[in-house]
Amino acid sequence: MTLLNENYLKLPGSYLFSTIAKRVAAYKQENPGKQVISLGIGDVSRPLVPAVVEALHKASDEMGRAETFRGYGPEQGYAFLREAILKHDYLDRDIPLEADEIFVSDGAKSDVANFQELFDVSCKVALQDPVYPVYLDTNVMAGRTGGFENGRFGGIVYLPCTEENNFIPQFPKERVDLVYLCSPNNPTGSAMTRPELKKWVDWATENNCIILYDSAYEAFITQPDVPHSIYEIPGAQKVAVEFRSFSKTAGFTGTRCAYTVVPKALQVFDRAGKPHCLNALWLRRQTTKFNGVPYVVQRAAEAVFSPLGQAQIQAVIKGYQENAQVILQALRSAGLIAFGGVNAPYIWLKTPKGVDSWAFFDKLLAEACVVGTPGVGFGACGEGYFRLTAFNTPELTQEAARRIANLKF
Repeated sequence: MTLLNENYLKLPGSYLFSTIAKRVAAYKQENPGKQVISLGIGDVSRPLVPAVVEALHKASDEMGRAETFRGYGPEQGYAFLREAILKHDYLDRDIPLEADEIFVSDGAKSDVANFQELFDVSCKVALQDPVYPVYLDTNVMAGRTGGFENGRFGGIVYLPCTEENNFIPQFPKERVDLVYLCSPNNPTGSAMTRPELKKWVDWATENNCIILYDSAYEAFITQPDVPHSIYEIPGAQKVAVEFRSFSKTAGFTGTRCAYTVVPKALQVFDRAGKPHCLNALWLRRQTTKFNGVPYVVQRAAEAVFSPLGQAQIQAVIKGYQENAQVILQALRSAGLIAFGGVNAPYIWLKTPKGVDSWAFFDKLLAEACVVGTPGVGFGACGEGYFRLTAFNTPELTQEAARRIANLKF
């Protein structure tokens, strides 16, 4: 008899976005003549910019010639991309990192999910509520939690993010080993200011805790007091791992490229109290389990940092930012309270009194043919809220906004 990992049985029957997709598919089948507009899943709508496409074509041609063909690449990523990332995202911001502290991967989701493997199953985990489901679910799979009851897993320390605290988490009241922070945040759209993030770095330093910092949406930051990297805060290299992605920044959701920064100053300890370099352990994990991102994709990612690539990508990001403002205006016209949409591509709205998250999902789909994401799918503190994204086209976003503005509550 082959036994399974019973931790998987603790999880809900399906992933949040799979559940939404099934509901939308059923609605479309029942209403074939209606145009459904998705402001739900955070997938982009704009194509890869010309500078990136040109780099893809050039690299593809290289793979077709014997003298320029490449097989297995370095698991950590090609030097040309790591150096480009280092210069643009860190050295140009006066952050003293090194290229071998950067690990190129096929997605921030994969890295965030896999990174918890480096820590003992006994490690206590804290995370924001509401939260991106992958942080929680992968720790459930690993066996760090108890059962699921009243919307929460036993053994996890939840950090409520509410309207009262501006959706910025407060410090846990008990000892934890790992804390997941996402800023700008998915799903609430909130972003930590420099003083707020400094408090977290100082707290982690004082409490010997590691911060797993997801900054996948840093390209959408508009306010000067919001850091683009946690390493802008002194001391963060000793307590934080940073996850970044090209998905929303440059439209790589289908192309797949991201990177994780693991500073060599960051240490973990064995049961005897001996320190070990987390950078070396992640390198060991990657060289064992990962064969690297394709050469053509890494050349495309490198083009993101060229002057032309930056100009083209910033124009796309500006379009999504404008979409966010269109959605915010529509929600307010409908008499709804909304947050986010300033430093992030997500809008977090408060559902009308007496209307729960899934009921609002059904109303929005039935009466406006618009799809969003029920807040409760991100955690217990998400009940009574709803997430919309700014990633559709300007035309469809404006049409969805018109429909929302005409809703009666």
